[in-house]
Amino acid sequence: MSTSTGGAIRVVAAIVRRGDTLLVCQRPLHKQHGGLWEFAGGKCEPGERDSDAITRELHEELGVMVHTVGAPAFVARDPGGVYDIVFLPVEIHGEPVAHEHVALGWFSVAALATMPLAPSDAAFVRSLGAA
Repeated sequence: MSTSTGGAIRVVAAIVRRGDTLLVCQRPLHKQHGGLWEFAGGKCEPGERDSDAITRELHEELGVMVHTVGAPAFVARDPGGVYDIVFLPVEIHGEPVAHEHVALGWFSVAALATMPLAPSDAAFVRSLGAA
């Protein structure tokens, strides 16, 4: 079971790789951080494991099936928010389709570093540049 500290809401975000690129999606304009790019995922339901949450979210948002889920690679508290975002390496089956996002795309870390990303997603991308 997943827990967050300090009363934060746990959110899972998928690190999906295709060669040297990563999958990101553009948030709907009417949502918090609208128009910014993010790694797909969403809130964990009470008592839900990270792997179950990311499997559910990627099926809902992108229409893909999750093959494997790795251990958390990065955790960030959303600045000014109540969310702990946990970035998980994920392998998927199927071609992603933007069911809930404005757009999606595969980008290199260098390209992601220049894109308008949601704050926690930007922190994760910065951590990749330091690796």
